[in-house]
Amino acid sequence: MPKEDTVQSIERALKILEEMAEEREGLGVTEISRRLALHKSTVHRLLSTLMIFGYVEKDHYTEKYRLGMKLLYLGGAILERMDLRREAHELLKQLSKEVNETVHLVVPDGRSVIYVDKIDSSRTIRMYSQIGRRAPMHASAVGKVILAFYPEDFAREIVDEGLEKYTPKTITDPGELMEHLKTVRARGFAVDDEENEEGIRCIGAPIFDYSGKVVGALSISGSTVTVTPDKLNCFIEKAIECASRISKKMGWRIE
Repeated sequence: MPKEDTVQSIERALKILEEMAEEREGLGVTEISRRLALHKSTVHRLLSTLMIFGYVEKDHYTEKYRLGMKLLYLGGAILERMDLRREAHELLKQLSKEVNETVHLVVPDGRSVIYVDKIDSSRTIRMYSQIGRRAPMHASAVGKVILAFYPEDFAREIVDEGLEKYTPKTITDPGELMEHLKTVRARGFAVDDEENEEGIRCIGAPIFDYSGKVVGALSISGSTVTVTPDKLNCFIEKAIECASRISKKMGWRIE
């Protein structure tokens, strides 16, 4: 849509919500004003309107604003209509129980992937990831395995935009990433060995629909202390098996 066709106040309100989505503790009027280059009075008016409709709430102790529960309702409505999440949920729970690690389900969204389901392990220490969060395509197991089964032109577009470095182990060399994706496609799985977050190791497997198109991915994720090299082969096998079962529920058939 051409920018001149947008409603400025709605555009600004949506940008405020997007900024808040990245801040768990909320944001103050001054910080929002600085980030979006808006006058404080404008920010205050927009926040007041968003609060009336439940999209934003204010912490009266910190004076910061954060996302309201109305967004959870809307997000839940989207998740409920997603066949993939519905078909996968019980199998993800079973997988998490078998490996006693956190299991994620993601779908591609633009140049990244977005978490649409998460099953925590029974361990005391929980992963920071949460439903609705995004992960980079090139630096996560789920992202790489989706990217590997996407058309090569799309992967090159991401490479051309620049590969952000998240940890010392993130693959940032274009040629290295393209070769790595070929290996991922041939093997049918991807490993994120502290490439997105230090101390976290993940195994990703692709999920296909009835047409053979990759529509998502699942991962087994945990601390490098628990997801050890000697467990990788077992976890890889279980991840691929679970992803295959979900794919079959989505109508995929091995040719």
